[in-house]
Amino acid sequence: MMTDHGSGYACVYASVYEKALADSGAFWLDAAAGIDWVTPPTTALDSQNAPFHRWFPDGEMNTCHNAVDRHVAAGRGDQNAIIYDSPITGTAYNLTFAELQQATARFAGMLRRYGVRTGDRVIIYMPMIPEAVVAMLGCARLGAVHSVVFGGFAAAELAKRIDDCQPKVIISASCGHEPNRIVDYKPLLDEAITLSQHKPGTCVIYQREAVIASLVDGRDVEWHAAHEGAEELAPVTLKSTDPLYILYTSGTTGQPKGVVRDNGGHAVALNWSMPHIYDTQPGEVYWAASDIGWVVGHSYITYAPLIAGCSTVLFEGKPIGTPDAGVFWRIIQDHNVKVLFTAPTAFRAIKRADPAAELLQHYDISSLEYLFLAGERADPDTIIWAQEKLGVPVIDHWWQTETGWSICANPMGIEALPVKLGSPSVAMPGYEIDILDDAGKPLGPDELGAIAVKLPLPPSCLPTIWGADDAFVEKYLTNFPGYYETGDAGYRDADGYLYIMARTDDVINVAGHRLSTGQLEEVLADHPDVAECAVIGVADDLKGQLPLGLICLYPNCAKPAREVCAEAVDLVKSRVGRVSAFNQIVVIDRLPKTRSGKVLRATMAKIADNVDWTMPATIDDPVILDEITTALQSIGYAK
Repeated sequence: MMTDHGSGYACVYASVYEKALADSGAFWLDAAAGIDWVTPPTTALDSQNAPFHRWFPDGEMNTCHNAVDRHVAAGRGDQNAIIYDSPITGTAYNLTFAELQQATARFAGMLRRYGVRTGDRVIIYMPMIPEAVVAMLGCARLGAVHSVVFGGFAAAELAKRIDDCQPKVIISASCGHEPNRIVDYKPLLDEAITLSQHKPGTCVIYQREAVIASLVDGRDVEWHAAHEGAEELAPVTLKSTDPLYILYTSGTTGQPKGVVRDNGGHAVALNWSMPHIYDTQPGEVYWAASDIGWVVGHSYITYAPLIAGCSTVLFEGKPIGTPDAGVFWRIIQDHNVKVLFTAPTAFRAIKRADPAAELLQHYDISSLEYLFLAGERADPDTIIWAQEKLGVPVIDHWWQTETGWSICANPMGIEALPVKLGSPSVAMPGYEIDILDDAGKPLGPDELGAIAVKLPLPPSCLPTIWGADDAFVEKYLTNFPGYYETGDAGYRDADGYLYIMARTDDVINVAGHRLSTGQLEEVLADHPDVAECAVIGVADDLKGQLPLGLICLYPNCAKPAREVCAEAVDLVKSRVGRVSAFNQIVVIDRLPKTRSGKVLRATMAKIADNVDWTMPATIDDPVILDEITTALQSIGYAK
């Protein structure tokens, strides 16, 4: 928790946080008044079946109504709801709230025609097109539980999700567009259905111009044909505790776990977050440069901006290559974006491609007031670069698929706290955080340990895992009784600022000394010739583990790679100390990442140690791992 230093430092934030801590029921019932209810809740939290806590148990509402219909009723039907921009296909157009209301109403009627009822599941396997958002909201309108699977996801992984949630209908498209290729979705979908035990009754396919998919008679129906003559349905009244969606965590092995999101708590928390964390008001333009297949796309492309009455940007492109490293600046200029939220890896890619930000000079980005980063640790070098080039606050914040919104942030709509590089700032209302040792004992300031959140979790956080209450308890609530285990390691300073240093599994134990990969990567990133980097722990007979650095150099680096490596090793030893035992670096062309930008450190460590590993289902480009294997073999690993 933030410490009051006696000079007004963080006093506004502290009072809000303390209010939520002292009387969470009153705090969240007050926040709940910010959305529309059919039956307003009188009880904030039901803990009778703890640890399965439920928010606003006696409330009734509909999420689609709150995201769409209420804004039309308030007279803002002509305001843009979705701003679609696809530099890959050269397509851009907008949907107003009135148009979105009609589209979701008709989609809900189409689902009902094909036998979908409240509580039934619908898988959405689509690219970044407005129809995907319509499908999400249309499911919410009907009370069907949607499960969005990242478009182009491997057939075997899609099959696991089909079997787990057993959808009555699957919504898909003929293809997705990548910068240099087209991904045929339909063959992947057909293979997944062949592999799965559960067979959906209907597949609705949106045909894109680049590929016209063949349809299976009796099962598949084209998007527009499916909608012909469909009744436009009003939003269905749902319990606050009814499930809104299932989102599967991207594990590389075993059965995927479906994070459940409820309706009421989710809508309340996201609606609260928009003005208080992101400092946005109805009518302003908010852009989360992510994908609807990930939690950021659920929370901050689709639901939060629309519930809050903002216009949301739906971007089908990449930070570089569509067509260049200036596309983000063009989007901001063309659509008057106030807030940009993206992953640090996107800005690292832009920085590597255009170090001096020369392309920025061609655009007017004066509408931009904030850049928010999340998804992976934001290294100070990237934050400083973005601050200097954009001239706006760059705010790191931390949250997870399981929570749906920020655990820690700098709440710009409450009080702009001092930025501390490397920290996502402080706990948001409802999150009471402790740093624990392996035995579950709370640690003091600046001590590295497991980050855990006291139960009950605030609204929007997962109430359970779909169809697997026991797995929910085992995965998140067992190691530290009374806490939710985040799986992240870090520390908190004397002011209450949190520092996320690594996943718990990425903490390296060197002869009994615990080192975080984040700390070592932070130092490596400070070298002027290092564009990107990662640190992994490799097995060592003497010390248990040793750190190994992998670095990508800027294209214009004039020094020999060997010289850069030597300088980087010296940099780590001077700042972290020889206790780090940091002596090994290998230069690579690119880092292996998931499609959401997370570096695959655990997979690289397994390759280095020559132990069995499985190709991650979410990897952006599998060929990269062959390159990594070759690079590791060149220095004596991966034999």
